[in-house]
Amino acid sequence: MESALTARDRVGVQDFVLLENFTSEAAFIENLRKRFKENLIYTYIGSVLVSVNPYKDLEIYSKQHMERYRGVSFYEVSPHLYAIADNSYRSLRIERKDQCILISGESGAGKTEATKKILQYYAVTCPASDQVETVKDRLLQSNPVLEAFGNAKTLRNDNSSRFGKYMDVQFDYKGAPVGGHILNYLLEKSRVVHQNHGERNFHIFYQLLEGGEDDLLRRLGLEKNPQQYHYLVKGQCARVSSISDKNDWKVVRRALSVINFNDNEDLLSIVASVLHLGNVQFAADEQGNAQVTTENQIKYLARLLGVEGSVLREALIHKTIIAKGEELVSPLNLEQAAYARDALAKAVYGRTFSWLVNKINKSLAYKVNLSLTCWRSATVLGLLDIYGFEVFQHNSFEQFCINYCNEKLQQLFIELTLKSEQEEYESEGIAWEPVQYFNNKIICDLVEEKFKGIISILDEECLRPGDATDMTFLEKLEETVKNHPHFLTHKLADQKTRKSLGREEFRLLHYAGEVTYSVTGKCYTTTTPLPDTRVTSHPHFPPLQTVTLPFSPPISSTQFKNSLSKLMEILMSKEPSYIRCIKPNDAKQAGRFDEVLIRHQVKYLGLMENLRVRRAGFAYRRKYEIFLQRYKSLCSETWPTWEGRPHDGVAVLVKHLGYKQEEYKMGRTKIFIRFPKTLFATEDALEIRKQSLGKSSVQCNTFLFLLSSAITIQSWWRGTQGRRIATKKKWAVETIRRFIKGFIYRNYPRCSENEYFLDYIRYSFLMNLKRNLPKNVLDKSWPTPPPSLYEVSQLLRQLCMQNMVWSYCKRISPEWKQQKVVASEMFKGKKDNYPQSVPRLFINTRLGDTFSLSFLVISVPAIGDVVLQSDHVIETLTKTAMSADKINNVNISQGR
Repeated sequence: MESALTARDRVGVQDFVLLENFTSEAAFIENLRKRFKENLIYTYIGSVLVSVNPYKDLEIYSKQHMERYRGVSFYEVSPHLYAIADNSYRSLRIERKDQCILISGESGAGKTEATKKILQYYAVTCPASDQVETVKDRLLQSNPVLEAFGNAKTLRNDNSSRFGKYMDVQFDYKGAPVGGHILNYLLEKSRVVHQNHGERNFHIFYQLLEGGEDDLLRRLGLEKNPQQYHYLVKGQCARVSSISDKNDWKVVRRALSVINFNDNEDLLSIVASVLHLGNVQFAADEQGNAQVTTENQIKYLARLLGVEGSVLREALIHKTIIAKGEELVSPLNLEQAAYARDALAKAVYGRTFSWLVNKINKSLAYKVNLSLTCWRSATVLGLLDIYGFEVFQHNSFEQFCINYCNEKLQQLFIELTLKSEQEEYESEGIAWEPVQYFNNKIICDLVEEKFKGIISILDEECLRPGDATDMTFLEKLEETVKNHPHFLTHKLADQKTRKSLGREEFRLLHYAGEVTYSVTGKCYTTTTPLPDTRVTSHPHFPPLQTVTLPFSPPISSTQFKNSLSKLMEILMSKEPSYIRCIKPNDAKQAGRFDEVLIRHQVKYLGLMENLRVRRAGFAYRRKYEIFLQRYKSLCSETWPTWEGRPHDGVAVLVKHLGYKQEEYKMGRTKIFIRFPKTLFATEDALEIRKQSLGKSSVQCNTFLFLLSSAITIQSWWRGTQGRRIATKKKWAVETIRRFIKGFIYRNYPRCSENEYFLDYIRYSFLMNLKRNLPKNVLDKSWPTPPPSLYEVSQLLRQLCMQNMVWSYCKRISPEWKQQKVVASEMFKGKKDNYPQSVPRLFINTRLGDTFSLSFLVISVPAIGDVVLQSDHVIETLTKTAMSADKINNVNISQGR
């Protein structure tokens, strides 16, 4: 990355932490402008990636680019989406820690495209197999389906995601994607029944009408003209030149088949029912009660939803409330019937979308193999594609939830960034200095605090007995949180501020700025009763709930708060990476840089706050090896090679360069440089050094050639060594695995699982037996055999004994054998050292040459004294001993 610093005047810096005037928002935006003009759409803030939507195709997403970033250190290459993806993947593989990538930004900033590019990167670069390829296809093909049902054309973006999405991609121990799971948040269900001018409903409605086969449309009771449907003409933008609904329909149908939607006509019948529901019209009778006037639509709805027409008709014009066990039914007027119809349409579509996500999750589910050991368990990489901070002229309940979500994400972002910085400082042994920053916990508490927060107050007001209105909710807010510094209403404001605040509005001071919200419709939006559950008893999803007092289901805001709390828990359990997406203009034009719009986004995304946290200590840090390798040519002591430790080499280098003590710190593995100007001066010196070396081009080229050759040889040799080591490790792993499996099956009959183990046990026993065979016939030792060799061991023992006896007998003469037999009968069991004397041969005499024995006198108590001549000693001794019953004592005297 440092190589681009020489062109920083033209293209800016690749990392905002290297900005000299890092506190200046103008300098920040100017750096973005320089890079945007050069089609450099990616810039870092430390490890955070800032991405500017170019609104044109750039040749930076090919397979060659993917390979360039694959397995490369984060800062060795220029900023890119793939660098973030690869860094998270390597951390997941090496550290075995779950990862997550948080992608945020305004509608049209490129969040959805960024998610697609990351999934494509993993699909290309991760290990593959037939099963893995199936999972990859399903992960990729889930996007067109979710975009069809969850995206729409807005004023800002032709393919705007109208829901938040968190996707977990599961990887096995080999690093291959083996499964996935999707969580969806806050689908913009209001778009089903209403769109602003210039906007459209969800894509799937137009795709079905434009691309659906005539036979399919006839069965669904639909016409190809979207102008025929009330829910599709609100925005007066049914057809868009930049969108091909017919082609997109083909993509969606193919994607549905890939993710196991074999029979999708049931799904499409529900989509069609929403269009028919929008065409249901009402008229007032004499009492002012609503009556259905479009019977044809009721017939279609009854057939598509599988309910009786009369039940459906009554459900749309009557309200049913269960209070204290009693069912209360009352007719609806025209306005209420229209609300009920729209509420049903939104609920049906919302439930269908949730069912669709669950169906996709089933097709992506990781099939766990229970025979695998625990160290083979899957690790997870999460992708969060969620709406950014939004401020419109009219901000509704949905914008309130979206901005609350961004407050929580900003709180998490700052906390994890600070935590990451502090952990790096501590691991490097550098003193941590507390960082001053705006803690938005005070705003989060204002929204979510129990009993006192805005959501709790909204819950209480909507569910209390009596007539709860939007204004009573606002009055309750003013009474409860009137003294909060981040809350303001028309009643609480001063005279000047009241001019910009309506009486039905309240203003929150978010971390990104002030936003004014309208309370109109908030109570009704969160508690609109749904028609009879029999209307929504389609087999694809559970029935919708009627409103039951006093134990009503949680309202929308509470449900979203609970979902968001669970999401925060998920994100906190993972190692995060961040991508901040910026939209350069509202016109979606390539090359146009709207400074005012971008300044708003920089503020809303909290980028300056993040930069201040990152620059509170040291602007630049690199491992000693990398720093020394790049700048060693600037010092004669370190050039061309440094033989000592990298730490010592860097110390020599910075001393030679004249770094002042306050400009840098030496950590355990990294050098920390406080000021960008110090790094810039070093980089400029390196550029001058390169130019001076270039004057002697022949020597330089020769050196570069030799260097390249040396690197090639080193790479080849290291590769060879690495392959040898890998082969050894693989063999060791396989051997250990075979032994473990063999041990488990050791008591089973011989089979493929235990044959290796049994063979080794037999071999070990036989080799041990070979080394420890008995030394003679009297040696009774014998190694203990394994159970499977017990019989063989007994046979071998018999053979061994027979062989030793045979060998022993073969060595003795007949005369000596007769003497041994006689001696055995005389002394066996009666002489302590008899076993030691058995192998010893008899000799004619034990007397020396100078000693001659004329006679022996043996005193045997049972016989008396016996005088023996030397020539007849043995013969006489033998006969005498044989004639005696017992020899208790023998006295021998000698004479000449």
